[in-house]
Amino acid sequence: MSYPTRAFPSVPVTFTGQSLVSHAGAKVLCDFIDALGFRQLCEERLGQFVPAGAIHRPGRVLGSLAVMLAAGGEHASDLDILRSSPGVFGQLPSNATVSRFFERTVTNPELFSYGMETLTRELRTRAWNAAGNRNPALAATAADPLIIDLDATLVTSHSDKENVAGNYKGGYGFAPFIATADYGTGNGSGEILACVLRPGNAGANSAEDHIRVFHTAIAQLPHGFYDETGALAGEKVLVRTDSAGASRKFLWHLHSLGVQFSTSYTLPVGKAHMIDWITDKEYWQPALDQHGHDRSDAWVINATDIIPLTDYPPGTKLFLRAEPLHPGAQPSLLDADGHRITALLTNSPRWHGPFLDARHRARGRCENRIKTLKNTGLGKLPFFDFAANQAWANIAALAFNLVSWLQLTALPDAHHAKAWDIKRWRYRIFATAGKIITRARRNQLLLPESAPEKNLLKLLVENTGRLKRLLPAPG
Repeated sequence: MSYPTRAFPSVPVTFTGQSLVSHAGAKVLCDFIDALGFRQLCEERLGQFVPAGAIHRPGRVLGSLAVMLAAGGEHASDLDILRSSPGVFGQLPSNATVSRFFERTVTNPELFSYGMETLTRELRTRAWNAAGNRNPALAATAADPLIIDLDATLVTSHSDKENVAGNYKGGYGFAPFIATADYGTGNGSGEILACVLRPGNAGANSAEDHIRVFHTAIAQLPHGFYDETGALAGEKVLVRTDSAGASRKFLWHLHSLGVQFSTSYTLPVGKAHMIDWITDKEYWQPALDQHGHDRSDAWVINATDIIPLTDYPPGTKLFLRAEPLHPGAQPSLLDADGHRITALLTNSPRWHGPFLDARHRARGRCENRIKTLKNTGLGKLPFFDFAANQAWANIAALAFNLVSWLQLTALPDAHHAKAWDIKRWRYRIFATAGKIITRARRNQLLLPESAPEKNLLKLLVENTGRLKRLLPAPG
């Protein structure tokens, strides 16, 4: 007699009343939130958006939404996954309570935005201070500034929502403008400083929008980036953009604040003849890869004296990069001798072209942060009101940042989990199952010994406990 071969063991399924927790690993994020004093800060900044006698205070509402989004949820109704385990996550607000909270944000969106900005700035200050020598504010200097990436993206949304519009790709929705902080290679995923929602037809190269999102972003920086008079220490900040940020108005504005910039630059077609000497590499330097090693097939040169710049801030330098066309790439008018020519503008006090080029090309990490932000709530804007969707975008940014701050404060240098994407955090950490037991009349959460990331979970639990002792106790 032959028996069928199954792909998986056949195990009978029954339901139980035991206290099983499907996302027990997210407990480390809850402990981290409590270590930051999140509840008290929310009460101080956003208490007016909850009725005085309400059981669910703003700290519980925002905290539960942020944990849910970080753990993989997409809608407010996904709180059910955490709501089913009150022993770990507490009594969470109902969907109706969450809906009423967002309705109140619509009545005074400026006040809510200001409250969220001051809340996240204080959380960032506490998290960075708890990071010790990994504090990005301590590492920022004129030679090695904190890098703020500015970039716009598109979010598809239903056509009956407020302020949606068609975009240049033929879609419909919003075009949020996002500012992110880059920690550098191997130092974590970076974080979101600002997410400004705009209609889908908003232009990507608007100088006014660049200025607005830049000021929203620097308002999020801790006090270490400001002097005793409250003025921004611009030399500690570098703004990095694509060619949409190369407008003279925006660069002059950065120059007036003493801020460094590094922006892609589209060479005018009329100046194409000035790079015909591309075949002569005598004065070119080998380009660097992201590990600092010379490349044999790409070169960089300072072309400021060859291609003059008009009406740009003093000290602006123009660097060209040449590399062979990739297979399948479409040639352009500026390609020379089979090489693709790209350019960047910078006022950095450093003059080593290959370093400046490699630093600018690392702007690609900004795209990863935007993709992660979309996977943490920005990709699903659930409300009709524009202000409510802006509030949701701010909470999505908070969810992103909580994971980034956890990496920054609770993980040692060069730890492999610092380079993890949010989806890996969800699958390897947050989705870890557990069980609640009662021992000595106290509830205790049990995690499996066989968990693939047992050592990392143990490290996170220990270090978040240490943070609770280091950071200010909540009032």
